Amino acid sequence: MPKNSSATRSIAVFSADFLSKIKGLLSQEEAKLEHGLAGFTKKNPHVADDFNSTFPDYGDKDDENAAEVAEYAANLSIEQDLERLLRDVKRALQQLKDGSYGICKYCHQPIEERRLLARPTSSACVECKKTITQEV
Repeated sequence: MPKNSSATRSIAVFSADFLSKIKGLLSQEEAKLEHGLAGFTKKNPHVADDFNSTFPDYGDKDDENAAEVAEYAANLSIEQDLERLLRDVKRALQQLKDGSYGICKYCHQPIEERRLLARPTSSACVECKKTITQEV
């Protein structure tokens, strides 16, 4: 099969039931991540899929100000992690739409269903991931 036909391979390799299950898992994860981000961020109106942590307001005393800064700093790190996870979920959902879901980005072979069920955002098969992370 030609290299650039990975989109048709996804459709041929995975059953419609399996892809539907994956879509449900990804949609649930997307909603969970967006809900988590909504708790302490606001959507950036100028950049798609970007969120900005809000600065908490506990009061004007020194200890309250210190708590605000500490929470804001912690939230920035959490925001970045959740945004990265959300981007991965949205990428996987887009791949489901265009038919390229479940194909390893390195060897262009189908990723095992077990791996995709455990981590629906996987973009590499176990063998390629081991090679890349040198866990041989």
